[in-house]
This record gives sequence, C-alpha cells and structure tokens, in this order.
Amino acid sequence: MAIAVLLAGCVVGPDYHAPDSAMLGVPAGYAPPVTAAPPGDAAPAPADLAAWWRQFDDPLLTDLIARATAGNLRIGQSVARLAQARESLVQAHGDLLPSLTGSAGATRNFTRGGSSSIIVGGGSNGSGGTVVTTGGSSGSTQLSLGLDASWQADIFGGLTRGVQAARADEAAARFDLEGVRTSVAGEVATNYIDARLAQARLQIARSTLRTQDDNLQIAGWRVQAGLVSSLDVEQARGQRAQTAAGIPALETSYLQAVARLGVLTGQAPGALRGEMEAARPIPRGPDAIAVGIPADTLRRRPDVRGAERQLAAATARIGVAKAALFPALSIGGNLNTNAATIGTLGSLLTGGLFAGITQTIFDAGKHQSQVRSARAAADLAFAGYRQTILTGLEDVENAIQSLNAAKARQAELAIALDASNNAAIYARSQYRSGLIDFLTLLQSEQSLLSARDQLASARADQALALVQLYLALGGGWQPDTTTSTGNPA
Repeated sequence: MAIAVLLAGCVVGPDYHAPDSAMLGVPAGYAPPVTAAPPGDAAPAPADLAAWWRQFDDPLLTDLIARATAGNLRIGQSVARLAQARESLVQAHGDLLPSLTGSAGATRNFTRGGSSSIIVGGGSNGSGGTVVTTGGSSGSTQLSLGLDASWQADIFGGLTRGVQAARADEAAARFDLEGVRTSVAGEVATNYIDARLAQARLQIARSTLRTQDDNLQIAGWRVQAGLVSSLDVEQARGQRAQTAAGIPALETSYLQAVARLGVLTGQAPGALRGEMEAARPIPRGPDAIAVGIPADTLRRRPDVRGAERQLAAATARIGVAKAALFPALSIGGNLNTNAATIGTLGSLLTGGLFAGITQTIFDAGKHQSQVRSARAAADLAFAGYRQTILTGLEDVENAIQSLNAAKARQAELAIALDASNNAAIYARSQYRSGLIDFLTLLQSEQSLLSARDQLASARADQALALVQLYLALGGGWQPDTTTSTGNPA
C-alpha cells in the first residue's frame, strides 16, 4: 500500500490538449462575401441560432419541429446511446474504488445409527410380549458469514485514463444527440419547404390549365367561324395535355414530402395530410443574417465539438494501453466467522490480508502493439476532427453562396415574370382579334408558365439555402458555455 501511495501520481500516456487554430488550419474569415443588408438598412443582428426556425414566422413549421424533437425515433436512439455512455462513465469511476462482497451460508449435518428390537413382557420364550424398535441419530448446524474486499491500485494511471476516456465519450455522445436534433430540425424544415413549393407549383399548373381551357375554347370558336384552321385547336389540345401531364408528378412530390414529415415527427406517413392540406406560402426568412467568423461557427457546431471529444477519448486510451506495460498491484482481504447459532456469530473471527504484483514477462509484443494501435486511433481521430472542421467550413461557404445566388436569381425572375405576364395578356388579346397566330400565343403562355414556376422554385431555393446556412452555423441547440471541453477552434 505504501508503494501504491508513492507511485499514485505516476500517470502514463500523453496529457490531452485541444489543438489550436493554427494546427487545425482555421481561416480568419469566409471566402464568399457575407450576405449584406439591403441599402439603407442597419447591419443584420446576430440571429438566434438555437431556435432558427422561428425566423421563418410560420407557426406550423415551428410546431412540426417541436413534435419532431419530442417524437423522432432517431433522436430516441441517440438518447439511448447517451444513457449508455453515462453508465460507462459510472463503471469507469467504479474501477478506481475497492470492491466489497459479502457471503452468508448455513450447513446442516446429521447422522443416523442402526436399529435393534427388544421384547417387553410375555413369557420366558418371548411369547405374548411387545416388540420395541430402538435407533440412534445426531445432527449439527453450522452458520457462516464472510466479507471479501479487493482493490486494483491505479499506480500508473491506467484506470484514471479510462475515466478520462469514458468522460470524453459521454460528452461526444451528448454532442451527437444535439447533432441529430439539429439534423432532424433541418430535415423537417426542408421537407416542409418542399411541400409548400409543390403546393405552389400545383396552383400555378392548375391556374395555367384553366387559361389553356379558355384558349382551346377560343380556338374552337375561331375554327367554327372559318377564321383559322384546325391546327390551332390541335396545338391548344397538345399544350393543355402537356400541362395536365405534369400535375400528377407535382402531387406525388407533395405527398412524399408530407409523408416524410409524418415519419420525422414519429407518426404514420399520412398523419399530417389534414394539417398540410390548406395551401400556405413558401416560408420566407430574413434577407440577411450575421454569420460571424469561422472560429465562432466551429465552437457552435455539435459535430465539431463531438469530434474534438472523440480525439480526447482516443488520446486517453493511449495511457490505458501504456499502463498495461507496467506492473499491476492488487490488494485484498477477507473476514470470516463460523458458529453453531446466530447468537454466537462473531465470537470467533478469522481473516487475511494479501497483496500481489503481476508483470507481463512475455506476450510476443501484444501489449506494445496495443499501444501502437491506440496511437494510430488517436491519429485517426485527429484526422477525423480536421475533416469535420473543413466540412463545416465548406458547408457555411456553400450555404452563403447558395443564398446569394438564390436571392439574385429571384430578383431577375421577378422581372421575367412581370414581362411574361404582360406579354401573355397582349398575346391573348391580339389572338382574339386575329392579329397573331396561335403559335405566338402558345409561346407567350409557355413563357409565363415557366416564369411563374421558376420564381416559385427560386423562392424555395432561398428558403432552403437559409435553412442550410443556419445548420452550417451550428444552429438548433444551445451550447453549454459553462463547461469547457477544450477549444475546438
């Protein structure tokens, strides 16, 4: 025990230090230009990333994300994995402390002797007497109580490193849970936007179909009047059929998005059809948000922080493997008592105290190989950590670029829609007057349909890019600023 106390501070293996920004290659800023505020407006304030979906001002979207957070099965699986990691930490702490076991027993021993017969009363020859059979038996009871204690002295810190690894694993599982929550929230928002886009495109297609029905009727009247040939009617029929043919595909897209929303909220695929049936506009978020600097993003992203904790766990396991190379000291003892009755238990105690040291002499390089394997695992974790950081920075830059592109595209398509709408009105009026042929009207109607459809898609693209930017910035959870797990950036 004195040796264990003297060597208790000898913890082998490397001490973990979180890599700094220079080692990780984190840039000072993002390459694409940050989305700016409209002219004359103040700079965008930092967004509330913890509940970014509220920025879209859509109560149903907010409600669906709340239901998904409570009922999604992927989140439930991550909660269970976190519970496992916490119990592993409890077990690792238990390895540092002595173990104590008790035992109790009772034994009953008995013996039984032979038998003999005697005649009581009667004549001298035994007639008329009574036969009595006699026999001998004896027994004893033995009660026992025992107490055994054992302790593995953590001389070289292998158990301490195990606790460090378990603690880092628990933190990594917690960040994984937050990462799944943010992913589910993003998937709900994405499918919700897809569903609203499909509804908007269905409205456009059905509205266009009604206009094309009118065109077909006008063409029929002009044919009956002998003003045009039947070619106009056939062209009108073909145009209407093409528009009608696209409606089933749009309905399928809508129903698939609604079904996915049902599954994400932990319900049957068709559970949300009634709630989603009423058409609503595509959600529109803020025009500009403050993205901050890359280091801030990496501190917020749960996947980055989880990867950093995995690196810490892998580093601690190097010490676990290295401690196995050194002697192991075990200390134990026992205390026992035996008696014939409960009242006399404890009158006589016996016990023992023992200590033993074990050292591997030859194992064909197995333990050394385990140390090298642990170092390779730490290198793997470091590479994974850097890859997660680079992927996070890529996500942000791609989202910024997509958002800027969607806004620019939407502005131009708004102009195109206005022009196409005016052209279609003029063409329809001139065709009624016989000033243009039906092909010119057909082309103007197709341009109008295309412009309306593309503008709706551009609005959805802007909303989707905004969702991706919120997720890339680490939105969807609230980091615990009171607990330091190292500086991931």
